[in-house]
Amino acid sequence: MNTIKSYIENNKERFLNELIELLKIPSVSADKAFKKDVLNTADFVLKSLKKAGCDKVELCKTPGYPIIYGEKIIDKNLPTVLVYGHYDVQPADPIDLWHSPPFDPVIKKTEIHPEGAIFARGSCDDKGQMYMHVKALEYMTSTGNLPCNVKFMIEGEEEVGSESLSWFVPRNKEKLANDVILISDTGMIANNIPSITTGLRGLSYIEVAITGPNRDLHSGLYGGAVANPINILTKMIASLHDENNHITIPGFYDNVEELSLEERAEMAKAPFSKEDYKKSINIGEIYGEKGYTTNERNSIRPTLDVNGIWGGYTGEGAKTVIASKAYAKISMRLVPNQDWREITELFKNHFESIAPKAVKVEVKPHHGGQGYVTPIDNIGYQAASKAYETTFDKTPIPQRSGGSIPIVALFEQELKSKTILMGFGLNSDAIHSPNEHFGVWNYLKGIETIPYFYNYFTELHHQK
Repeated sequence: MNTIKSYIENNKERFLNELIELLKIPSVSADKAFKKDVLNTADFVLKSLKKAGCDKVELCKTPGYPIIYGEKIIDKNLPTVLVYGHYDVQPADPIDLWHSPPFDPVIKKTEIHPEGAIFARGSCDDKGQMYMHVKALEYMTSTGNLPCNVKFMIEGEEEVGSESLSWFVPRNKEKLANDVILISDTGMIANNIPSITTGLRGLSYIEVAITGPNRDLHSGLYGGAVANPINILTKMIASLHDENNHITIPGFYDNVEELSLEERAEMAKAPFSKEDYKKSINIGEIYGEKGYTTNERNSIRPTLDVNGIWGGYTGEGAKTVIASKAYAKISMRLVPNQDWREITELFKNHFESIAPKAVKVEVKPHHGGQGYVTPIDNIGYQAASKAYETTFDKTPIPQRSGGSIPIVALFEQELKSKTILMGFGLNSDAIHSPNEHFGVWNYLKGIETIPYFYNYFTELHHQK
């Protein structure tokens, strides 16, 4: 293993160039206009796994985008690590807020990334982090340092709910059999403060439509006499939080896991500067549910946010119109014990009940998933911790994430194995936003750290 640093140094430019080529392909799963690009990306991943040393690689057809499966089985008596990642990316909109084209990757130095960061859609979420595992495998196979079996399952629908993966996993339990699942689709506190994500929030994603008159109306002739769907929608959305930023949907908090004061005290040990936090996103003050800290609000508490809202005239100049329809997309991040289907139904019932009779309401569920918590006494977590200690010279901090990877709960249900979340991104990397980026240092550090996980996991597995 002492050759890993020299191997990375000798192949650094190639590793970066390969990732840049992958990032050039606009694999936006949410938009059918990019279907060919998504399929081209799947092909890129398949070829990369072959070159990295997988003995068997398959493009597995699903009802949607294909899943790329690869494996390197060296001894069936050894433990098996299943690596999960995704090759699809979020839409790049709004394009005009990008400082460089989202699918024309550039490396630029920043204050946080003095060695440079790769700016492109998908650089951190998840192409860059997924590709770390491909390059780590290349190192282990080419130098004879692979200590156990490895399987890969890379999907193309994570950003739209992983529906095809939910179809694929129960039908392929034997193929996917493993001793631990390894994912890099999360982050860490800072480059000098490594952390391991031990919890994820669940998700319920919904679209709503409010319909008023049967056509757009002249705001002078009809204004004040007809319900304006945009006005109604904004009032309804505003009513979903009270003055303490508590969500007002009846039953919403019934199953929320309440952490003990001791657990909250442990969370509070993670370094956090309120002033640095405000400065990093250019806000005047923090905001959120009363009675909880910023780090609690974005990890152990459920949320409800409007992700998009539209209706009426938004073009240049003026058009005095009362729109016939208004729309919004709403996401709710959920905590363990909250069932996303139940929450979706509670939202639907409540939203329909608060609408005035002057309008019609349609609530359309999109997708969702359960929250997840990994115990830190699990040998997978212990192996990950030792791997970070080896390459960072620091013990990583266990940390719950505010994000969601809906498929993780399904993995435990269907494959009966724990998931370890070894992320190397930073909160400042602007995932899902314009100017997404991933530090060159972080990318290479991931390639360096992952092989140690394999070694330590194999050792601990044998000691069981």
